[in-house]
Amino acid sequence: MEREYTAKDIVVMKGLEGVRHRPGMYIGTTSVRGLHHLLWEITDNCVDEAINGYADKIEIVLNADGSVTVTDNGRGMPIDKHPELKIPAVEVIFTVLHAGGKFNYSSYSYSGGLHGVGASVVNALSRWLEVEIYRDGNIYKERFESNYNKKTKKIDSGVPVAPLTVVGQTKRKGTSVTFMPDDRVFDTVEFNYDTIAMRMRETAYLNSGLTITLKDMRTRPAREDEFCFMGGIRDYVSFFNNDKKALFSDIIYISGEYNAIKVEAAFQYNDGYSENIFSYVNNIATTDGGMHETGFKTALTKVINEFSRRFGVLKDKDDNFSGEDVREGLTAVLSVKMRDIQFEGQTKTRLGNSEARVATEMVITEEFTKYLNDRKNDNVAKAITSKAVEASHARLAAKKAKTEARKKTGGLENAPLIGKLAACTGRDKSRNELFIVEGNSAGGSAKQGRNREYQAILSLRGKPLNVEKTRLAAVEGNEEYRTIIAALGTGIAQDFDISKLNYDKVIILSDADQDGAHIRAILLTFFYRYMRDLIKDGHIYIGLSPLYKISKGGKDEYAYTDEELLEVTKRLEKGYTLQRYKGLGEMNPEQLWATTMNPANRKLLKVDIEDAKNAEYLITVLMGDKADKRYDYIIQNANFNKKDAYEDIVR
Repeated sequence: MEREYTAKDIVVMKGLEGVRHRPGMYIGTTSVRGLHHLLWEITDNCVDEAINGYADKIEIVLNADGSVTVTDNGRGMPIDKHPELKIPAVEVIFTVLHAGGKFNYSSYSYSGGLHGVGASVVNALSRWLEVEIYRDGNIYKERFESNYNKKTKKIDSGVPVAPLTVVGQTKRKGTSVTFMPDDRVFDTVEFNYDTIAMRMRETAYLNSGLTITLKDMRTRPAREDEFCFMGGIRDYVSFFNNDKKALFSDIIYISGEYNAIKVEAAFQYNDGYSENIFSYVNNIATTDGGMHETGFKTALTKVINEFSRRFGVLKDKDDNFSGEDVREGLTAVLSVKMRDIQFEGQTKTRLGNSEARVATEMVITEEFTKYLNDRKNDNVAKAITSKAVEASHARLAAKKAKTEARKKTGGLENAPLIGKLAACTGRDKSRNELFIVEGNSAGGSAKQGRNREYQAILSLRGKPLNVEKTRLAAVEGNEEYRTIIAALGTGIAQDFDISKLNYDKVIILSDADQDGAHIRAILLTFFYRYMRDLIKDGHIYIGLSPLYKISKGGKDEYAYTDEELLEVTKRLEKGYTLQRYKGLGEMNPEQLWATTMNPANRKLLKVDIEDAKNAEYLITVLMGDKADKRYDYIIQNANFNKKDAYEDIVR
């Protein structure tokens, strides 16, 4: 019998109820990432005050009780009554979705918060929130709470518990927001200091002169950092290139405005082979680039080619430098500020405004041409053009070699894999998995223990080539990488096509020690540099193998961390035997399947690029020339078998 569908089936959610019912629609996830998204919503409001010239200080305090306080010295949220809703404007901001001062340009010329849902969403997903406003000589305060309603059997989200009240006098100006994330919503309500510090450092780089203070009152003694960079994005480029060998000491800085769009760029070349462009619009990181980045690249290529023609670096018979030629070894930060920003797709990662391309291209072309034509910059101009010449010669030679190789083998993706890959029998690419396994011994066990229908095994005989120190041609010529490229079927770099991927999951399986961490870092660097979409689209994983086997009464249990070991041994009390695994090779096929490869039991750490800037910096540290920094970092941080690593565990 067909169920009747009438008006009574239509659910109307009031106030902030919808946010609590479907938080993922507003903050993406209720994991630790979503938790931090709450904080970004509040800090972004403070930064918008700074962008528009009303504030120059922001303080973030992680309080001992688990709440967080964010304070700025801006104008202070408005406290007068809203003309339509007849309640204080600050109450509207925290209790009404799509309400804010950023839908017109009277209060904010430029803003990263465009939807008017930030503060109200934070309120809806908090157990309680308090706001203090310092303006007109007074301190105004209001508190909101999310409590269980016995009558409706629902939680009333973000309800004011008392009217906005004057609680004191002050000479200060600004706003302070304190909120307690709701543990009924989030998987964890513990903020990560390092995650916040990284984000605030980036924000300070993008806003020269803005001082951001971060304090952690949960520790004794309290931890504290202050971020302020008078050089702005120039200092940011210097930060990225700190562990690289720059071709010249100058950091080229360009700024200008075209059709009410402000363009700011800083860049420098190093002796490496990769390009790194970090772009932003209104302080929002555009990790997938967009029109402003296209304008920057076009202008850079155009100016360097015109300069090289004018001064004889390129002869009449020579082809122009390609875009990749002029960007080899480039580290750049591009920041534009504009109104009515539009993003492509659901996430704010790619700028879609065509006018941003025009403005960026115009400003960069004009100002960079002036820079290169200034005789005091001759050494810089020579270094840039010499780098482009070298890159061009290498590209043409690699193209010739690749053409010859294709004639013989049909391309890297079609290279022979006999004896190297234990393929799976299944044809369902959406289910198939490729394990990249460290060592022949572990590889042998994995081949025997796997499910042959959908699990393929590729054994590495040694540490692969460090791609950070070589050009693409050498990577393509390396036997280990040729095998990986052929197994995946996607091609590499410019030829990469994710639609041809043969496996849904690519799982790195290495020992839980420093050597294993180094191999993981090398492989992740390879994927990051040449197959980045595999990471972005969630195809790269790290397999976690157990550290201990605990046996008692003919039954075996496994512990992946020291904390798990303590729990198991405490429960078993006495009479157990303990084995510490030194590597994957110590496991027989049955054990490897049961602990590390069986989807029902295994633990996989999903790799993503939540912060490409941090990934770039860490790759430089891990894969650069300074071995001491690499060693120190691996020893201290590259242990994936830690309890903290389980935040993004999947099967």
